[in-house]
Amino acid sequence: MSAFWRRAEAAFIFLSSFVLAALVIRNKTAIESMLGAFGPFAYPLAIVIFTIVASAPFSVTDALAIMNGVLFGPLWGSIVNAVGLFFAALAGYALARRTSQLLELHNSIDRLPRWVTRFRVGSPPFLLTLRVIPGLGGTLATQIAAAFRVPIYVHVWTMCAIAIPICTLLAIFGDRVSVTVQTYYQAHRPHMHVPERFGHLFRRHRTPEPVPEPMPGEL
Repeated sequence: MSAFWRRAEAAFIFLSSFVLAALVIRNKTAIESMLGAFGPFAYPLAIVIFTIVASAPFSVTDALAIMNGVLFGPLWGSIVNAVGLFFAALAGYALARRTSQLLELHNSIDRLPRWVTRFRVGSPPFLLTLRVIPGLGGTLATQIAAAFRVPIYVHVWTMCAIAIPICTLLAIFGDRVSVTVQTYYQAHRPHMHVPERFGHLFRRHRTPEPVPEPMPGEL
């Protein structure tokens, strides 16, 4: 296969996975409504959706990580994010085994910053350092890990070591925002129509706080 067709195939794989992830993010509100109607099956479905988005090159999972915190709470939202990231690491590695060969990525290592290449290429410190670079760091780390045949368990744990803490914080943030918005509307706007963009925040059932008994003489 000529260099042109190798790069064309790689571009097609990248573009297809990016478009799929973008469609999920674009229709996030509809996905939230769908998950709210699936009951306990929403957990595995949310993991599948997160896996698809997180395994795509150049994907942005922040919105989904926050959404899982809103829908499932800080604990289960974080678990959904973590499990999704684990499967995304496996799927992303398999995808990168093809695209990294097509792009001949091993010829581009010299273009990386010196503070990254001070570590042996493909080693855990190298991958961890590369993944902390905002934007393309995670994508480059996955592609390089596949190109240099890094053991898949090394790729998985280095990806999860960086991504899981971030997504956990995002899930907690999403939960806190939903609680704050719900509390505000219940306390200050009890008869006001909830805006459509906040409609999904009330689908998660919360245990109502106990109402204090009135003191004698207050009746």
